[in-house]
Amino acid sequence: MTTPEARLDALGIELPAPMVPVANYVPYVITGNMLFVSGQVSATPNGRITGRLGEDMELSAGQHAARQCGINLIAQCKAAVGDLSRIKRVVKLGGFVNAAGDFTDIPQVINGCSDLMVEVFGDAGKHARSAVACPVLPLGVAVEVDGVFEIEG
Repeated sequence: MTTPEARLDALGIELPAPMVPVANYVPYVITGNMLFVSGQVSATPNGRITGRLGEDMELSAGQHAARQCGINLIAQCKAAVGDLSRIKRVVKLGGFVNAAGDFTDIPQVINGCSDLMVEVFGDAGKHARSAVACPVLPLGVAVEVDGVFEIEG
């Protein structure tokens, strides 16, 4: 059985340092066997991925931005639990897309994050999800995703 870390290596993904909060909150909370990760924005170590879907950003770029949110979520998970094999299940993702009023492919954008969760965690990466559009997101980013994960005690 392949570990999530091995799958990340096979995908050529190096986890960045976890993002620090930009306001009065913590990056994650563990209660019982649940890990709640605060919203992770579409940012790379080289800067933020900004734009508005349906205005100055295409679907594929939005999916890339959502995938980056997923990478940042996984980086927070690793900071929280150490070994990613302790993640028993990706329970739920909440996706927010900076989108023009007539842009309706919101679920397809968030697939960039959802697909990554399945690539990294296998069947345990399949999750419940919400995906909504917003007229603006913090720091002007294109996408933000938060997550709930079940962990081994």
